[in-house]
Amino acid sequence: MALPWSLFQKKKDGNLILVSAVEGVRHISLFMSKRTSEKSETVSSAKNGASVISMISNFASGNGSKRSDSKDFWLRVARTVLTSRALDRIEEQEMTPKGLVTYQFSARGHDMAQAILSECITHPHDGATCYYRSRPFNLGQGLTAEEAFLGSLARAGGMTDGRDIGVVHLLPRRERGTVLPASGDVGAQYSPGAGWAQSIKYYADTLKVDSYKNAIAVALGGDASTATNGFWAALNIATTLQLPMLFFIEDNGYGISVTSDLQTPGRNIAKNLAAFTDLQLFECKGYEPEEAEKNISAAVEYVRTWQGPALIRVEVPRLSGHSFTDTQSYKSPELRALEESHDPLPKLEAFLTKDIISKKDWASLVEEIERDVRAAADRALAASVPDTRIVLQHLFAQRTEVAEVTKESGVRMNLQDAVRKVLEVELAVNPKLLIFGEDVGAKGGVHGATVDLQVKFGEARVFDTSLSEEGIIGRSVGMAMAGLKPVPEIQFRKYADPATEQINDCGTIRWRTLSKFTAPVVVRIPVGFGKKTGDPWHSVSGEAAFAHTIGWRIAYPSNTEDAVGLLRSALRGEDPTFFFEHRALLDTAQARGNYPGDDYNLPFGKARIHKAGNAATIITWGAMVDRATQAADGLDIEILDLRTIIPWDKEAVLQSVMKTSRVLVLHEDGWTCGLGGEIAATISQEAFQFLDAPVERLAVPDCPIPYNTTLMDSVVPTVETIRGVLEKLLRY
Repeated sequence: MALPWSLFQKKKDGNLILVSAVEGVRHISLFMSKRTSEKSETVSSAKNGASVISMISNFASGNGSKRSDSKDFWLRVARTVLTSRALDRIEEQEMTPKGLVTYQFSARGHDMAQAILSECITHPHDGATCYYRSRPFNLGQGLTAEEAFLGSLARAGGMTDGRDIGVVHLLPRRERGTVLPASGDVGAQYSPGAGWAQSIKYYADTLKVDSYKNAIAVALGGDASTATNGFWAALNIATTLQLPMLFFIEDNGYGISVTSDLQTPGRNIAKNLAAFTDLQLFECKGYEPEEAEKNISAAVEYVRTWQGPALIRVEVPRLSGHSFTDTQSYKSPELRALEESHDPLPKLEAFLTKDIISKKDWASLVEEIERDVRAAADRALAASVPDTRIVLQHLFAQRTEVAEVTKESGVRMNLQDAVRKVLEVELAVNPKLLIFGEDVGAKGGVHGATVDLQVKFGEARVFDTSLSEEGIIGRSVGMAMAGLKPVPEIQFRKYADPATEQINDCGTIRWRTLSKFTAPVVVRIPVGFGKKTGDPWHSVSGEAAFAHTIGWRIAYPSNTEDAVGLLRSALRGEDPTFFFEHRALLDTAQARGNYPGDDYNLPFGKARIHKAGNAATIITWGAMVDRATQAADGLDIEILDLRTIIPWDKEAVLQSVMKTSRVLVLHEDGWTCGLGGEIAATISQEAFQFLDAPVERLAVPDCPIPYNTTLMDSVVPTVETIRGVLEKLLRY
């Protein structure tokens, strides 16, 4: 007698949902005597409403793992596993010793569980984020053996044309799901996966695109990755929002050589999450074919029916070292032997040849795949190296000229109000634009830039987030790759530090994938000292650090009109962009101006002559523009407002220097390695013969911004300090 699904589901508002853990356990106990032979070895605690876990999967159909396409299903799994093994063997035994492959991460032991999972990720809007040991999953999604070798060999024709390591996987959708670009950072795959899952719900529930219904996101990771910020950020997002996301944790007991008891107490992340509200848990042995298929299929089905997120802990052996250099000397011979006994490939062969195919057919399948993979290796070895002439392509989207729009003379407003106006207009014209961050919803932002936007456009489009900048930016990346236009707010520049990993990864996505994937996120950040005070935490300008972050454009307006034009260009652009809003300019007179219109935009990389002059040039941006203006009062000084940091307008700088022959580079960021040094070096290199005096620089010393205003004025360039340097420059 089978335990039917009806005992684990009940109707609520017309939808099927799982019953509570208490109710589920009660029903299980009634059937236990009748179905003891089917009892799963992987049932975990169901306390506090967590889940009935894999018991559900074992009783789900009443027929074990029988599927309508059972033979074809298992043959596809076998093909993926055998292909993965052949790839690993050739790389480990032939290519790596010869130095042809310099990064090799074997998937032996992890392969069958991944292959089964890949067979379940088939919805056209399914998205997967993975890690360096996820090649079997990618093979199941459509990656060819030749493409895999090309990636490992860093040859032309691979997924990245030799730009990224072959095991940093990605795969635009073929016939199954989409594999988002992986990261070289452990744990960085999770929050973009949560962003993809949230995008699925937004398309289906808000935009009413029916084709997204029942799509899911899955994030693959090792057990050590459950200790990372990214894992917990994504887990919090997925559970609080009840997103269709599956966490697929492959537990081999090690993070390189560090045992899993240092990653999570008791070595079992699923048990530790038993009390985590609104998270369904599953566990299985990933090396036992039937058990793995039952539980993995059940976990996917749970998420696919949009009952909420789930996590499945899949126990697997790591049969090779962490990478090709790892001898696993830290493992005892007894442990190595135990792991070999858990090799899923012999178990898969025994399972298939028992009832599904003959031993002869298995041998023929092995021979066929060996031949095909060997031929793929030969083709990859014959492939050319990547073309060095295109290595600088795909850093940014191809630039298009911004159509010139006549500037209107609208209502006079503060910079902060202008930002809010642009966001409101763009929300109205672009249904895929979403605004979010800490306190941006009901409160309207700690600086007031999003006041009433949630009231006008709803919580699906303007919403608060958990206090995790890693999660805010990471989810933005996943949303952007799903085709949305995320506009997250980071409350202060210093608060962006926890998101550094996601920021760095996001900037290189286009380049790493040859524009197969892009993530045009627009991140708004209030920066710099306040109008009345400063401090080391809220008053960081720090644009130089972001200028060193490849692939990001940076806008740093000094006034309302420029803020409108640059923000609109960023929101309609195709590159990840930082939009800096200086705190001292948000609601003060020096930045106030007329709203230039709902279509007004400005190109990046075009400086503005704020004040014309002939005796010397000041090159600056942000709040320093106003201070430079006051300092230059009565002097024949040209003030050039860069407006954007990346790209900065080298042509305008050189033209002004050639005209005035004297130059001061002024900025609020720190002295050492600040952008002023780069500009000064460019002037010295390309306009030295036009100079009548050495290039002057004025910036904050290598010191935090103090809280005391007198101390702050001693380090941040003041009008008086700027005037003194100008007079010195003119006297030279």
